[in-house]
Amino acid sequence: MEKDRVQRYAESLQRTIQNNYHYLKETIEDFQDLCRMVTPERNVPAGILVDIREMYKEIRSHLTEIRAVEQLLHGKYRQYYHRDSLRDKEILEFGFIAKNCYSKFEYTMMQVEAIKRLKEHSAEGKLPSEPFQWFGSDENQVGLIKNLRMLKELDYQPTPEEVGRERRDGTGIRTLTLFLFSGDSFSLDHLQSQIRVREHDLLERYSREEIRGVLVHLRKVDPIEVEKIFQKWMESKGLTKLKCLLLPIHSSKDLEGDLLNLIKTTLQEMTDGELKTLSI
Repeated sequence: MEKDRVQRYAESLQRTIQNNYHYLKETIEDFQDLCRMVTPERNVPAGILVDIREMYKEIRSHLTEIRAVEQLLHGKYRQYYHRDSLRDKEILEFGFIAKNCYSKFEYTMMQVEAIKRLKEHSAEGKLPSEPFQWFGSDENQVGLIKNLRMLKELDYQPTPEEVGRERRDGTGIRTLTLFLFSGDSFSLDHLQSQIRVREHDLLERYSREEIRGVLVHLRKVDPIEVEKIFQKWMESKGLTKLKCLLLPIHSSKDLEGDLLNLIKTTLQEMTDGELKTLSI
């Protein structure tokens, strides 16, 4: 009797996965169509923007439930779990499609805001400088913008108690480090297979001769400390032919001006195997 009860419960868990799968299968195409409607040139009703955000929340919720149930079945009810590899593959694709579409949607919304501000500045006779484009992919660029926005949101006047605490432990002060590896494609291939980044960090193979990334620090970090970590890591992996450039970022203002041209000039002056921190 106990075995039958456990088996019935395992079957109910599998039905939960199947129900979530059907929801995703029916929803994902509509979600894609709504996201495609959003372009910088089109005036999209606010209701559609709300629907896109709500649908994405629902899709993520269903994906999270599937992962939780699968984990339970893999563990406690493994003997009753009959995997459907085709369904599992589709669910993974649904997650990738949803994330990709929503990232493009967010990036488009930022473009819309940038165009709006540009028009406002133009009307006032002031033209802002071009936005800093560190990554080639929209998804990574959106991730960088989010991190920069986080720096701005954390730029507040703390209480005396918070000031004292932050001076002691360095917490509450988020900073970024932009990093760039430049060199021959073979060494970069080796680097790409070895390097691991944390959840909020970003990494991109920008070109055959260049890898770019962003490290997110949740406390105040001395640039020399970051430099030592990179130096030690490069030496341990035998990456002696690559140039490595580090850029500490404390606010979005650090990215103003002709920074990309400065980076290009600095790289040309560096020798193979050299690591340098660029003071902005």
